[in-house]
Amino acid sequence: MPRSRDEFISKMKEILLRRRDALRKALAGDLSLLKELEQTSGDVVDFALDSVQDELSSQLAEVESRELASIDTALEQIKAGKYGECEGCSATIPIARLQALPYATLCIKCQRELEELGPDGVSWAQTDDTQAVN
Repeated sequence: MPRSRDEFISKMKEILLRRRDALRKALAGDLSLLKELEQTSGDVVDFALDSVQDELSSQLAEVESRELASIDTALEQIKAGKYGECEGCSATIPIARLQALPYATLCIKCQRELEELGPDGVSWAQTDDTQAVN
């Protein structure tokens, strides 16, 4: 266990960078698999199975893309010296929460408030460009 918050943040940066690289490779692999499937032809059952696989791969790629965006945001926050600072109330996000969700941008209190009231119900989540807060 890291002895200080700075050591913890340094360790989290390494973890986030490794996860980002793994996600990028997975997404690149998914795209190449989809291209291969498009080039093959078969009967109706094969086409249906390929369509289901394409849909599952697409949904997985979407989830991975969102996670990749969250990781990039966390890495930017580390670089700016704001990693672990709640975007809602500016409180320090506990290390236990960051260990569970390394790209958390909200403390538990603000996350619950956002989930209960939605982005329109909390003043700190309202932005001009209506971006969602993680």
